[in-house]
Amino acid sequence: QVQLLESGGGLVQPGGSLNLSCTVSESLTNFYLVAWHRQAPGKQRESVARLVAGGSAGYSDSVKGRFTISGDNSENTVYLQMNNLIPDDTAVYYCSAVSRRGEVWGQGTQVTVSS
Repeated sequence: QVQLLESGGGLVQPGGSLNLSCTVSESLTNFYLVAWHRQAPGKQRESVARLVAGGSAGYSDSVKGRFTISGDNSENTVYLQMNNLIPDDTAVYYCSAVSRRGEVWGQGTQVTVSS
């Protein structure tokens, strides 16, 4: 069974940076797409970044220009570099991976942006 493990969350001041990791239990080449999502208390889940097989990346308008998604096939890991963080970025961040077997989700990592 495929497993995804997120890490790298924490408390950061506004304007700061964090780099989240999503480590997958098998080769990234088995997946069509890996994505990062977030959910803040009382709000709907929002997809913020996606990395498609072949390297194409996409972002939501809310994070475009501040967040960067990348993958390292040698580490089976997808990263989300988050810069210039604002309080509205506070949420639990999840990664998911899509293959012909369906979509698998990680457990999430908390990101809190506060002074």
